[in-house]
Amino acid sequence: MAGSVYGTLFQIMTWGESHGKGIGVTVDGCPAGLPLSEEDIQQYLDRRKPGQSRFATKRQEGDRVEILSGIFEGKTTGTPIAMEIRNQDQRSRDYGNLMDVYRPGHADYTFDQKYGFRDYRGGGRSSGRETAGRVAGGAVAAKLLKTLGIQIRAYTRSVGEIQISPERFNLEEMWNNSLYMPDAEAARQAGEFLNQVMASKDSAGGVVECVITGLPAGIGEPVFDKLDAQLAKAVMSLGSVKGFEIGDGFLVSRSRGSLNNDGFRIGDKGQIIKSSNHAGGVLGGISDGDPVVFRAAIKPTPSIASLQHTVTREGKECDLEIKGRHDPIIVPRAVVVVEAMAALTTADLLLRSMSCRLDRIAGFFGREIGPQ
Repeated sequence: MAGSVYGTLFQIMTWGESHGKGIGVTVDGCPAGLPLSEEDIQQYLDRRKPGQSRFATKRQEGDRVEILSGIFEGKTTGTPIAMEIRNQDQRSRDYGNLMDVYRPGHADYTFDQKYGFRDYRGGGRSSGRETAGRVAGGAVAAKLLKTLGIQIRAYTRSVGEIQISPERFNLEEMWNNSLYMPDAEAARQAGEFLNQVMASKDSAGGVVECVITGLPAGIGEPVFDKLDAQLAKAVMSLGSVKGFEIGDGFLVSRSRGSLNNDGFRIGDKGQIIKSSNHAGGVLGGISDGDPVVFRAAIKPTPSIASLQHTVTREGKECDLEIKGRHDPIIVPRAVVVVEAMAALTTADLLLRSMSCRLDRIAGFFGREIGPQ
């Protein structure tokens, strides 16, 4: 299977299936000397793991990570960092009735068309469980970025039609509710809404917003590998994401140049800054020094307990009632996954930007630029 590798200089490869023995990731390109422990990784995985609230699947996975290589005396060695997370609570019997049936909203049909074969136990590689490897790799990237003063924070912006209010926004509040919403009142309303959704054997979607702060101007490649284009690719590679926007996003289609343009001015310390941030921190595919702000639209969980109409592999129509343990909403667990993909993208483009200017290369090696 191609396509399990992401990144150019800071690179990850994820492996494993939802109902296999385990899942994991190999991180390559992390500089030597970064302090890193299993606890650094575990903090991120604990935010993603199932069974944490009534709005998440009841599958009980500890998601304990084990670092197999690339660390010596508590620091990275510059060699590949291999990490494994063992599966512990698979119930493959729950999927027996899906062996020859295509689940609506899932990748069953397309996997069959591509490979002539599929792992019907939870979706195999197309399962959301694959993202645990991404989160582990993203935790390494986030630790690297943190040492450089760059922070990435994602949170739930909306659940269904219930959206956080700018007047009530409090980033720390996201740690006080299971939906990771930085607005206590919106979280309460969203909880009531989800109770109704669950009672009707249905599911809901929402929006995750992510903010990257401390990123210097000049990060991103100006043509195919633009910062916003790479972020879009990273986030859209998540199976539950159906939309991406940065800055004002789709609202720019209803704006005007005089309103949408971010004017420049001189800041208190004599630096060039923008007077607004409609662009979301990216101009021409390159970071402009402002916070990078983007959003991901997450679809409702396709596995629902309501009766659905579908077809079998042999082409016979039938009705399907999906058994097993499934999230009524994916959004809260997707928050840290979006954060991880943003960290991986940012770390990779940051390293790639180190070689874009001759004076920086000369400075790194302690050399002066010779005659031209």
